[in-house]
Amino acid sequence: MAEPRIIKKYPNRRLYDTEISSYITLEDVRQLILDGVDFEVRDARSGEDLTRSVLLQIIAEHEERGQPMFSTRLLSQVIRFYGDSLQGFMGSYLERSMQLFLEQQNQFRSQLSHLLGQTPWTMLNQLTERNLEMWKQMQSGMLGSLRSSQPEPRGKPSPTGKPNRR
Repeated sequence: MAEPRIIKKYPNRRLYDTEISSYITLEDVRQLILDGVDFEVRDARSGEDLTRSVLLQIIAEHEERGQPMFSTRLLSQVIRFYGDSLQGFMGSYLERSMQLFLEQQNQFRSQLSHLLGQTPWTMLNQLTERNLEMWKQMQSGMLGSLRSSQPEPRGKPSPTGKPNRR
């Protein structure tokens, strides 16, 4: 497994990506996350791991602008678990729940892309063919029941060839 990408955080709050030898923004760090890049944020002086605090900072910035993901009630409930005997359990529970959600999301996206992977004309043709077949079945069923319920006209031979005598 490759070593994680190292990002140094300087006292002036600037982030320095050692792989590309350039300063980056929090939005650049967010993009690394979206791209699935494994990284660590380290204090430039002490080497202390600051990854969690930078991740929390990204979340805080996104919660402040746009539509928040976490309600005030949810945040209050999470805060209540700090210091609680179930604090350790809650973290692993949330992590497993998020993993399950991501798996279901990927499965849904896969099914949706399979459905949408077809051209619109293919989908319309398949839909039209199914509807036409159902229409034919419905018509033949209705016509068949109408034929069997109507009396045959007099004087005309029945399907057996004998004249109808009513």
